[in-house]
Amino acid sequence: SELIRGFLLSGMPCPSSCPPGLLALMAPGLALMATFSLPSQAGDRRALPVEKPPGVKGRTLILLDVNTKSPVRIISENFLSLQLDPSIIHDGWLDFLRRSERENSLRKGSILPPGFAAWRGESACRSPTPRPLPAGGRRAGVGAEAGLAISLFSFPFAVDIVRSDIALDKQKGCKIAQHPDIMLELQREKAAQMHLVLLKEQFSNTYSNLTLTARSLDKLYNFADCSGLHLIFALNALRRNPNNSWNSSNALSLLKYSASKKYNISWELGNEPNNYRTLIGRSVNGSQLGKDYIQLRSLLQLIRTYSRANLYGPNIGRPRKNVIALLEGFMKVAGSTVDAVTWQHYYIDGRVAKVTDFLKTRLLDTLSDQIRKIQKVVNTYTPGKKIWLEGVGATSAGGMNNLSDSYAAGFLWLNTLGLLASQGIDVVVRHSFLDHGHNHLVDQNFNPLPDYWLSLLYKRLIGPKVLAIHVAGLQRKHRPGRVIRDKLRIYAHCTSYHNHNYVRGSITLYIINLHRSRKKIKLAGTLRDKIVHQYLLQPYGKDGLHSKSVQLNGQPLAMVDDGTLPELKPRPLRAGRTLVIPPLTMSFYVVKNVNALACRYR
Repeated sequence: SELIRGFLLSGMPCPSSCPPGLLALMAPGLALMATFSLPSQAGDRRALPVEKPPGVKGRTLILLDVNTKSPVRIISENFLSLQLDPSIIHDGWLDFLRRSERENSLRKGSILPPGFAAWRGESACRSPTPRPLPAGGRRAGVGAEAGLAISLFSFPFAVDIVRSDIALDKQKGCKIAQHPDIMLELQREKAAQMHLVLLKEQFSNTYSNLTLTARSLDKLYNFADCSGLHLIFALNALRRNPNNSWNSSNALSLLKYSASKKYNISWELGNEPNNYRTLIGRSVNGSQLGKDYIQLRSLLQLIRTYSRANLYGPNIGRPRKNVIALLEGFMKVAGSTVDAVTWQHYYIDGRVAKVTDFLKTRLLDTLSDQIRKIQKVVNTYTPGKKIWLEGVGATSAGGMNNLSDSYAAGFLWLNTLGLLASQGIDVVVRHSFLDHGHNHLVDQNFNPLPDYWLSLLYKRLIGPKVLAIHVAGLQRKHRPGRVIRDKLRIYAHCTSYHNHNYVRGSITLYIINLHRSRKKIKLAGTLRDKIVHQYLLQPYGKDGLHSKSVQLNGQPLAMVDDGTLPELKPRPLRAGRTLVIPPLTMSFYVVKNVNALACRYR
């Protein structure tokens, strides 16, 4: 509970439907989750100048200044959002999401609102079982997807309403139901067994069907609404007519039910349409997919509650040649129909990943190439259309224990946030808050993992305005292929307006040091002789980069109790002090009282 509450306290506004008490909890911090800036020319990491002024020898130093006059990008206040895997229905965790005080605190206290919650996963891609209003299978992308549209979730899977389960005991308000420890233990055992089933399905590429009942949808929406999140729901796109057009009869039932409950939901259709041939034995080209989205938009306009609802898509996979062709066909037909164009990215196969993979600059840079490919297509057909990365994780195939849930995975995650913000991607949806794999932010005991703390700091310190940085690096000798900028990544944003510890006009830097030696940074120009607050994250314990625990400025981070997140205390650095960045670390630096023109006003 405190984990989510911590996210909410980061600064995003709570929806008007939230009760006053929850509103008071959430209002201060929901808007902090979003941006960092890249090198001197936004979006072009290689533009960092590395110079060697005469008369300076024998040391490695980086001189850093920031353009404080105007931002190079302004991203959504919902920039950092989260995804919930549909497996939480199959393995029973949905019933515990709002019934654990610890989970509630994690959710509200940290990174969720503001943002989007998307329900997407492997369950969404399968055809529904022959039951009344069945849901799709458990594979990602084809089912009715639910996404929480005020905060950080994306849920992709097939969802159909089963009328026999329509009766629901209304949950009163947003109170937390307490479960005895024995029930949580039984739930963990059930989830562990289901995890083995899901892994078997994943490796065999055969998936069982999953039905989302009306009761489950009510619980999901209640969870989103009480968390200050906006739900994004992806409808099942695998139900096809004989002519391969989308069969919308099941979706219409779900839309009518949601409208009868006055649920404020945004919508998608399917997930990774480039994989439909594997799932249902026939492919859907971009042109047909565009027609399907136009059909869905027409359905939404027929229902008063959703006549102006947002629609997102097509949520394609990695933009290889065939996927780009699908996106082009879609944009020609339905580019103007969607409110944002979505795709997803997973860096490496979780079944073969090694810890050294997370330190490779070449891997970190693969995302930048994908961004350019997507932007080229979108700007060709609908210039200025917003683009979302709606599904991202360090590894695919559910991730790998002690790798994708370790400190090392944070290098990919933090660099992802910086690259996306600097290159103008409006929203990123992280997979996932809690699921059966190892890409999540909290474990099944609701203990925060390293990426949770990283995301929490990001939301609390980073505002939506991205700033350009100017860097000069000094090196002892030229080493071809090992330029300092490749392994030292620096981003800058205006400090979040919702963080009342810092006055407007302050600037936050975040820095990734992939070198195996410490680096020194001297603040110059407008940043010179300013007091700096340091937030240095390092692994905690003997496991090093494999660690699932982190320390902040030398103090281990852990929940104080089930209802309380620890205080994230900075280390003040005296004005003019050189920043010393330890090897293989991630850090945030708030430069106070800069009075930056770009950061004075929202």
